[in-house]
Amino acid sequence: MIRIWTDGEISGALDRLGRVGTSFAYAPEAAAQRAVSITMPHRLPSYDWPHGLLPIFEMNVPEGALRERLIRSFSKATGSFDDFDLLSIVGRTQLGRIRYSAMDAVLDEATPFQSVDEILRARRDGGLFDHLLDRFARYSGLSGVQPKVLIRDEKKFSAGKARRSSSIRAATHIVKMWDRDEYPELAANEFFCLLAARKAGLDVPVFTLSDAGDALVIERFDIGDRGYLGLEDFCVLNGLGAAQKYAGSYESRLFRRTRDFVDPADQPQALQALYQLFVLNCALRNGDAHLKNFALIYDRVDGPLRLAPVYDLVTTKAYLPNDAMALTLDGSTRWPDAKRLTQLGQLRAGLSPSSIGLIFEETADAMADVWKEAARYFVGCSEPGVGERMKSAWEEGIAEALGRGRALTKKASPSPQEPKPLAKSQAALLELLRTEGGALLGSVSSIAAKLSLPPSTLSGALKALQDRGLISREGRSIRLADRDV
Repeated sequence: MIRIWTDGEISGALDRLGRVGTSFAYAPEAAAQRAVSITMPHRLPSYDWPHGLLPIFEMNVPEGALRERLIRSFSKATGSFDDFDLLSIVGRTQLGRIRYSAMDAVLDEATPFQSVDEILRARRDGGLFDHLLDRFARYSGLSGVQPKVLIRDEKKFSAGKARRSSSIRAATHIVKMWDRDEYPELAANEFFCLLAARKAGLDVPVFTLSDAGDALVIERFDIGDRGYLGLEDFCVLNGLGAAQKYAGSYESRLFRRTRDFVDPADQPQALQALYQLFVLNCALRNGDAHLKNFALIYDRVDGPLRLAPVYDLVTTKAYLPNDAMALTLDGSTRWPDAKRLTQLGQLRAGLSPSSIGLIFEETADAMADVWKEAARYFVGCSEPGVGERMKSAWEEGIAEALGRGRALTKKASPSPQEPKPLAKSQAALLELLRTEGGALLGSVSSIAAKLSLPPSTLSGALKALQDRGLISREGRSIRLADRDV
């Protein structure tokens, strides 16, 4: 059995159910505020799940490289190793307000110290990937396929964020890395996508890309002024296991569910933020915007909910040219155009056409602004082709999803043509004007005689100089323009 803690207090116990299921029961003395999820209020009967972990407990179970590393480390000692075993290892330190321990153990979140600056300044190919996975895998209750770990560097935690004394040795940052054999430059890809989200006005955690581009360091966003915040992704909110994160539609699984859980007074703001994030995902061509990559967050389990800050935002089309959306919209996973997105905003988020147009414009502006910096990075990175494919995907998204026909990089303007040299007749007239104080009065014939020029030649010179803005004429008066010649 595994003991479950919420907000630092005992909540209940998780046990196996049959061969592959799990069962959770609240402790008799646990208060209603110790509920593990807004979908699982305090009650006497147990919550049973026939296959695997209940969704709230599965939410932060590692996947991908992190999971493989943990299985290799612990399966030899245990003989078998499933999600229940995995939870018992990483559950002591994870995102959100829930923690796990042995039934006879006290809560212990101590995480080894790791300098954020050391990660940011690490040299490429310096073994950072393996070092962090080896050292921090067991402290990292994090879902997602991308390699990532939790580390602790309280000195780099944002000023003004109070932390409970019991949590001072808990993790403060998420470090995301990438396997160059699978998704090169993935950390930089996400960095620029998050930067676009922040410039578009969305709530984004503090994040930094390492100098070598090997790691993305993100400050935890689930720590509030009075402790850990509740965090529940949309798999949990829909009562689905992680294997079903690609199931269903955005209309029902995302927008309708937000209406189900967010208080009516807070719905307009939450739905607009959700819609803006969804629009950005479409414009960035993020085909991995599944149910686990959206979440609601709260201070108290019985309090108001709001959309969680943006996380796990990447341009997947840089690696998968034919990638489509993770869930369906209007029954299809093909990328929506501006008309379909406008309909979604009106029907599901209650937004006016003018508000939607403003969101489109701000999103396009943010992406175009960010790409100036992204272009400089990808020119000198290890895989510049990733940047070229990202640029193509962004331009496609801006044109189709946002209906904005703008390029991320302006075409080079033609070099200004050198002015044609002055003809002798033109130069002679200008020189005469200068000697006369900048003005002449007389007929074309009389002035032509002064210059020893045929009148027809002087007429041509006058027109040419007027066209170039060097002189002005009014009747019989000719004046030198008020500019340098």
